[in-house]
Amino acid sequence: MGSLGSRFQSPSQGPEESAEGTSSSRKHACECKKRKRNAQCDCESEQEEEDDILDTPRRQVTPKDLIHKNSPAHYQFLYLNFLFIYLFIYLQSGYFSSMFSGSWKESNMMEINLEIPDQNIDAEALQVVFGSLYRDDVLIKPSRVICILAAACMLQLDGLIQQCGETMKENISAKTVCGYYACASIYGLDSVMKKCLEWLLNNLMTHQNVELLKELGVDVMQQLIQSSDLFVMQVEMDVYTALKKWMFLQLNPSWDGPIKQLLADADTWLCKRRSDLCEKEPFLNTEEGAAFCSVFKLVRLQHIINDLASARILERDNILPPEWLTTMYKNQWFAMLRTEFDNDNGPQVSNKDEFELNSMRCGRKLSKDGDYCWRWTGFNFGFDLLVTYTNRFIVFKRNTLSQPCGGAVSLQPRRHLAYRLRLASFDSRGKLVCSRSTGYQLLTLEKDQEYVVMNLDSRLLSFPLYVCCNFLYTSYHTNENRTNWKTEVVVKCDRLQNIN
Repeated sequence: MGSLGSRFQSPSQGPEESAEGTSSSRKHACECKKRKRNAQCDCESEQEEEDDILDTPRRQVTPKDLIHKNSPAHYQFLYLNFLFIYLFIYLQSGYFSSMFSGSWKESNMMEINLEIPDQNIDAEALQVVFGSLYRDDVLIKPSRVICILAAACMLQLDGLIQQCGETMKENISAKTVCGYYACASIYGLDSVMKKCLEWLLNNLMTHQNVELLKELGVDVMQQLIQSSDLFVMQVEMDVYTALKKWMFLQLNPSWDGPIKQLLADADTWLCKRRSDLCEKEPFLNTEEGAAFCSVFKLVRLQHIINDLASARILERDNILPPEWLTTMYKNQWFAMLRTEFDNDNGPQVSNKDEFELNSMRCGRKLSKDGDYCWRWTGFNFGFDLLVTYTNRFIVFKRNTLSQPCGGAVSLQPRRHLAYRLRLASFDSRGKLVCSRSTGYQLLTLEKDQEYVVMNLDSRLLSFPLYVCCNFLYTSYHTNENRTNWKTEVVVKCDRLQNIN
């Protein structure tokens, strides 16, 4: 932004000079605008218009303006209290405290030009920040919070920095989350970064948005895809599909269309690329695709390749290097043999690290209250798990005989699994309205046994309701061929199959 024209004066000046050189954001000098107020006054009505003022460029009002508009007694008040005002600013701002103390050249200067190296800071933001030195409350519009935060950080105003952080956390949405995350990263607001990541984990797949996918960078996407807290809708194959759409938008940022058309256009683009360039090399092995390699590595392929249709899509797209899939197929084969011949009946000992890395992630949207029963179908090594929502209960059932299943069903007396089930509903901006979680649990089920996982309080329910489950069906096993993905969980997860 360069040099700022406003001047900051030394307290050694005379009354006329000091009055002309000091800036203020007040319309008048009512005592109620001091930082500590004990009573209400009529001028508080000004706060009602503050939101509009912050979006309207205005000349900063100076003490000289106040002197001409008010009585001689008011002038005397300003003159006698100027030193107090100076010290007040000095103590609040670490920036000015450093500038006016010690051996810095500014401590002896009568006029100081402020250099503003941060492009996020504009004159309007500085007016708001300087004005905050003279009043308790500053109204911050979400659209202006980044500029104000940047100025507050430059002047080291901890109270205003905290207020900016709270404003950001309360106004996270698809339009603001990426900008807020980047800003919080620059200015060291860890709590805001954490809140933004939580929002993205909840909304990336439950409320897909074209503009959001365009804005998300590789570093943020890595954090989302590797997390077991990602709210997956519907299965792990959908994580891969979301990444394919995201990659297409990163390489084609001018694409403009509805979200429903995005996957078809991404597939067409990949197909055209392969045919036009006669390209046999997997896309991630190309110069253009290398930037996305670190993100696709985090997809839990072990929960995709057990489905024939999904495996064929992976082969057709030719995005992933073949050695990734070859290694995964080998691991899956050995896992199946262990389940069949070593009587691997599932995890019986708590291992949260393994669960976080390798659990199957899947989800379901319940549009309205009612009765639901579904399975994430496939060959889950003989563990056919039915999930039921009825009368505000969520129930797991190990099916062996009562419901038809396309894959082989294990008839072993007991099977074990580790799981975590979460429920959530959101408002129009993606903010959590209500949420519940079972936490990490171990469960043993006999043939056709049912287990009540959660009993819901109707007062806390809000629809649509999103159900997200993590499952671990096979026990942890170490072998010398174990890959960097640490994938020993072997659960086939297909599209949702409704039972009623």
